[in-house]
Amino acid sequence: MLGHERSITQIKYNREGDLLFSVAKDTVANAWYSVNGERLGTYNGHTGAVWCVDCDWDTKNVLTGSADNSCRLWDCETGKQLALLNTNSAVRTCGFDFSGNIIMFSTDKQMGYQCFLNFFDLRDPQQIGDNQPYLTVPCSDHKITSAVWGPLGEFVIAGHENGEINQFSAKSGEILKKAKEHTKQINDIQTSVDLTMFISASKDNTAKLFDSTSLDHIKTFKTERPVNSAAISPIMDHVREVLPCCL
Repeated sequence: MLGHERSITQIKYNREGDLLFSVAKDTVANAWYSVNGERLGTYNGHTGAVWCVDCDWDTKNVLTGSADNSCRLWDCETGKQLALLNTNSAVRTCGFDFSGNIIMFSTDKQMGYQCFLNFFDLRDPQQIGDNQPYLTVPCSDHKITSAVWGPLGEFVIAGHENGEINQFSAKSGEILKKAKEHTKQINDIQTSVDLTMFISASKDNTAKLFDSTSLDHIKTFKTERPVNSAAISPIMDHVREVLPCCL
């Protein structure tokens, strides 16, 4: 049985690597056993394309963001929807910090609304019930196209449509550091397993390795085509790139 009826938008492993989560333009999020590809279950509720997915470190909860203007929290095991956070535009990126208590998600610049980076504390039921994040950061110049948490949950590393990379403080929302090594949109950012490094994939035909804390540029990987995604192997000194026509 096919897991999705339309093209996949993101895949994400849990920290142990035994489960794989996939989302697509068909409104469904799926969980799979990575060892044999068997589908474990689905998370049903979105009414638009699902752009992003993440799983917390202990594989308890799953987070998804969608073009239906919502970010949703799910029980990983049962598939039950635990929280619905409505937004004014599509949710492009989402993620749990290392503790699993804080979530972040970014919204698209569309329909007259600017891009926002939102932070919620899942330990505060009032924030979830009132749909009021403890921190909202406007990104008026260039929208966020990819984002991940940095070490210790102190900041979020965000890639933008103009190729810029920013560190946003999870406490104040201020920009802590900036890097401008890419010349075109950043399509994907993924961290190393220990969060000390990350790799960015860009439309400028490169993937670049950075130090997560300093944003120092470590290495560039050049290709002949735009890079849709790139990942750092957790067990080998390897980098994997995904180009438009290959997996």
